[in-house]
Amino acid sequence: MFAMFDVLNAPPADPFQAPLLDSHWPTLIILAAYLLFVLKVGRKLMEKREPFDLRGVIKVYNIVQILYNGIMLVGSVYFMLNAYDLRCIANLPLDHEWKNTERWLTYVYFLNKFLDLLDTIFFVLRKKDRHLSFLHIFHHAFMPYFCFLYIRFHGHGGHGFFLCFFNVAVHVAMYTYYYISSIRKDAQANIWFKKYITIVQLTQFFIILVHCIYTLRQADCIASRAIPVYGGLVAVTFIILFTNFYVRAYILPQKKPTSKRKVQ
Repeated sequence: MFAMFDVLNAPPADPFQAPLLDSHWPTLIILAAYLLFVLKVGRKLMEKREPFDLRGVIKVYNIVQILYNGIMLVGSVYFMLNAYDLRCIANLPLDHEWKNTERWLTYVYFLNKFLDLLDTIFFVLRKKDRHLSFLHIFHHAFMPYFCFLYIRFHGHGGHGFFLCFFNVAVHVAMYTYYYISSIRKDAQANIWFKKYITIVQLTQFFIILVHCIYTLRQADCIASRAIPVYGGLVAVTFIILFTNFYVRAYILPQKKPTSKRKVQ
């Protein structure tokens, strides 16, 4: 029973030191506070209050996310083209000339998963409870700890870095859409485009799944075999969740009016 805790206390794969990487507890405490606020405390506090007007804050937040993810995207493309063999992506050796770049790009991606949590906080404070779906909360709570576990047990970069690169590209598109929507007087004007964000998210998980399978089929690839397996399982999980969301949000609502007209 206690062997599991011995595994959790194992030393990090990379000696690189930075805030939130020394122990499991900081990330777990932040996520516990996040879930407590989102699922219970926040909703209770807002129950008899008027929604906060956070339009200005959210505009700034969206701009920060666009710039943050945009810089990561450009830096990641330049780094991968110079440091990786895209046919078999393994963590760079500790003495590699690009190792510190690999570490910092991985670390700033990890930090961005905590910044993403503000999305849900804003929903609670604005009393947008219909946006607090299982998919949204699970995705935001899952990613920070998943990233921590990856860095802790497999080090910075490698195949996991390549998979997360697609997530960065999706975030640039997603927060650009959010910003454009926030400055439009008629918010309904952008609904037609909203569903394509979900399609882009689904596409990223299909690409991730295909690349994981491709990596596993290469017998001579020195990359960890565990990462493509975990990455593939995560991709399948999110393909199911996002497909379910897409069907419920965009396909079923279109069928209901048709059904009603037939009954009449």
